[in-house]
Amino acid sequence: MTPIFSSLRAAARKRAAYKRTVAAIRRMPLDVALDLDIYRGDAAKIAHKAVYGR
Repeated sequence: MTPIFSSLRAAARKRAAYKRTVAAIRRMPLDVALDLDIYRGDAAKIAHKAVYGR
């Protein structure tokens, strides 16, 4: 497989993981989110850091 396709496949996997993480945080029960000190409004920021490391 060419390097460009490998890069695209890796990017697609990361994007899918990001979307799953955002969805999981957003549907987390409020009491669980509060116990973990997570504001569900920050789901995108938290998911981005978890998946992309920045």
